[in-house]
Amino acid sequence: MKTKEMSLAKKLLGLLMFVLLSSAHAGEKEIRQSLQSKFPNIGKLEHVVKTPYSGLYEIVVGDQLLYTDAQGQYLFEGSVIDAKSRRDLTEERRRQLFAIEFDKLPLDLAVKKVKGNGKRKLAYFTDPNCGYCKRLEKELSKVSDVTLYLFLYPIFQGSDVIARNVYCAKNPVKAWDNLMLNGVAPDTASCKMPLEEIMALGRKHRVTGTPNLIFGDGSQVPGYLPAEELEKRLDASTK
Repeated sequence: MKTKEMSLAKKLLGLLMFVLLSSAHAGEKEIRQSLQSKFPNIGKLEHVVKTPYSGLYEIVVGDQLLYTDAQGQYLFEGSVIDAKSRRDLTEERRRQLFAIEFDKLPLDLAVKKVKGNGKRKLAYFTDPNCGYCKRLEKELSKVSDVTLYLFLYPIFQGSDVIARNVYCAKNPVKAWDNLMLNGVAPDTASCKMPLEEIMALGRKHRVTGTPNLIFGDGSQVPGYLPAEELEKRLDASTK
């Protein structure tokens, strides 16, 4: 190929790449504009990324992973399941997107509880007046060889006083277990509880409800899990 032809080919290739990149960016921009015009209260769209499945785009709004079409006309909420492998692709992406660096958590703010050899690690945000938090504690009572870090996160009315009484108790772990497993309220206690720091930590990591679990690999799971599932995730997060 002659020099002029090669130069022209390079220019054409560069122009093509520019057009393709510009189109991709424009598509994302149009989707954002469409969604924000149709759903004015949707909040901040943290990212808009095309998925490899059927032209869907994934978007993150707060602590939610949602899907939309290429025109931003519709919003989809739910799980995308690989029919062949039966893998929950949405859950896998959620773990990646909302992963937390476990070792960078301010664990000194938490109530620490060691069970067995304590090799596995689990941190969680919990509220003393949360029904599912009580169910979680019953399931955790069946799990051993784990170190638990409880971030007392009072979001229900009146929970701040109870959380303080637990945190400031002579034995916070015993006070917590008596409350959540046996229904025995902790005695009134007073100390400097880092409540503002814990609440700020929760907001930083999009914790809008309790319980909210953080496993040793940084994967975050909002909600209660039964003991069998806890065991699986604890084992997987220590590999």
